Amino acid sequence: MPQKKYNLFNHVLVPKHILLTEEEAQSILKQYRIKPYQLPHIKASDPGARAIDAKTGNIIKIMRKSPTAGKAIAYRYVVD
Repeated sequence: MPQKKYNLFNHVLVPKHILLTEEEAQSILKQYRIKPYQLPHIKASDPGARAIDAKTGNIIKIMRKSPTAGKAIAYRYVVD
């Protein structure tokens, strides 16, 4: 009997992960005047990255709820 696939993002402690398109990624890099490798890294094997099918070289936008800012946005560069 096949296992049911659990949706990782239904858990209250897991922030929303969004895979950026190439255009969105270039826009973010230009806005902050950085190269992709200068972003904090996330492994391609990370459960959140695997759930959105991120590949090495992609950029992920992570949106967390914040008690002070309301919403905190972070970007991660996917590495092996």
